[in-house]
Amino acid sequence: MPSMDLTLWARDLAGSLLAAPLPRRWAHSQGVAAKAQSLAGILGDDAELLWAAAMLHDIGYAPSLATTGFHPLDGARYLRDHSAADERLVRLVANHSCALLEAEERGMREELEAEFPILDHAELVDALVYCDMTTTPDGTPTMVDARLAEILTRYDRDSAVGRFIRRADEDLHAAVHRVEARLILTEG
Repeated sequence: MPSMDLTLWARDLAGSLLAAPLPRRWAHSQGVAAKAQSLAGILGDDAELLWAAAMLHDIGYAPSLATTGFHPLDGARYLRDHSAADERLVRLVANHSCALLEAEERGMREELEAEFPILDHAELVDALVYCDMTTTPDGTPTMVDARLAEILTRYDRDSAVGRFIRRADEDLHAAVHRVEARLILTEG
């Protein structure tokens, strides 16, 4: 990765890939990163890593990167192959928001697991789920129930994404609730 500050690098890279072709996705990524900033108090030294992962989590949607049609894998491959990004950052992007379950729906689970094993840091993995699942496509804060319902309005119920969201519902809710519990503990 370039020697510049991680957050500046992540913002510049995500903006260069998403802002023009996918402005709504860019707004979402900025909102997810803003939510990540709000978790700095519970993440300590990993706050900057989470912020970068939040900013970069959807770069695989960029038309210039979308080769498999599965954005976590496309984004992670780009980060690994073209940016020399930190392995933890790449693995967070690859596995964000229960991506293994969606990969399974697409017949790509083994491929994703082999290339990018899920990070062995549950608090950080949960934090990225929380940031993504409590941010609308336009980048504004929302509740996890509303976010999941919104996703299901955009995708056919029987599509890979529709099936994935229904399968992952419990896991996504649990991750969000674990982060909310940590936030309450640190505020009290």
